[in-house]
Amino acid sequence: MAAQDAQALRTLFHSLGLRSTGARVAVYRALTDSQRPLTHAEVSAELAETGFDHATIFRNLNDLTAAGVVVRTDLGDHVWRFELRGDGNKSHREQHPHFLCTDCGTVSCLPEGAIAMRKVRGAPKAVGLNKVVVQVQGLCDECRP
Repeated sequence: MAAQDAQALRTLFHSLGLRSTGARVAVYRALTDSQRPLTHAEVSAELAETGFDHATIFRNLNDLTAAGVVVRTDLGDHVWRFELRGDGNKSHREQHPHFLCTDCGTVSCLPEGAIAMRKVRGAPKAVGLNKVVVQVQGLCDECRP
């Protein structure tokens, strides 16, 4: 990680009242490098060689979530997935749709415009305000026959 990136992370964490620890930086970087939401197990596997234990990684995921830097989502399969809240450098929007493969369980973020939401009579107001979580299920390209 470049020195100015490290300083920017320290500044971000301190502005949120968090210490800038090696584990916290590693968890943040793992989420930054991912193009999709990750489970605790996936983050742990990604950071296996760093020597951080599962509990430390989980605590940091929860701390970053509580600080508002990370979004934690359950897509109906009772597995928490974590992703960075939009920061201007990624395409993550505050609310965006996800695709869940019904065979392998892989989750991916759908690109903007893949799902169009609009206000219609009879729908809750949250739909028109884009304050809903949208999930699409089906077979991913790898699992599709």
